[in-house]
Amino acid sequence: MALQLYYITDRRQFPGDGQEQERRLLAKIAECAAAGVEYIQLREKDLETRAFEQLALKAMATLSGLRTQLLINGRTDVALACGAHGVHLPANDLSASEVRAIFARAGKSNPVIGVSTHSAAEVASAEAHGASFAVFGPVFEKSGSSKPEGLEQLRRICHRTEAAQPPMPVWALGGITLENAQQCASAGAAGIAAIRLFQQNDAHAIVKKLRALRD
Repeated sequence: MALQLYYITDRRQFPGDGQEQERRLLAKIAECAAAGVEYIQLREKDLETRAFEQLALKAMATLSGLRTQLLINGRTDVALACGAHGVHLPANDLSASEVRAIFARAGKSNPVIGVSTHSAAEVASAEAHGASFAVFGPVFEKSGSSKPEGLEQLRRICHRTEAAQPPMPVWALGGITLENAQQCASAGAAGIAAIRLFQQNDAHAIVKKLRALRD
């Protein structure tokens, strides 16, 4: 099965003033969607609620008619307000089951809920609470250099035998490059989550090469 791909945004990595950074971010969101990235996490944690909601609405408009789904980082209220496809929960945040209940009360069924995890126990908890997927990291150092314990932990988590059937997908995060992504795929990761890998490269070329890892 092809790797699922997850672009996590950080507009502050783009050059220029705030307006230019937003313009570049929305262009990158459109580029990643056109390239076939399955999910995009709007992560702009520094924004106040109103500004975050306005940016989320622009992102949703950018994705209109496309298959790519938008998840809002840590803000279920913003996700509901902009009509996003779901949320991404930081570690030690609300549980996926609590967030599903909030969406249900708002008349929204089957939201996508990703959860950040850093251990096997956190993955197990996310799975028990009905998360759509877990993002485990960091697998590598920020430089992309080897971090054996991270990769080994990813392997153990992806091959856990006590999980429900079928097990919740686990995606790899942290220092992932084209050079080391194959190690994540070989360890059993169902997907690749990254900021720089997508944001600092041509998305179409990156997606093509990542898809080839599981062809």
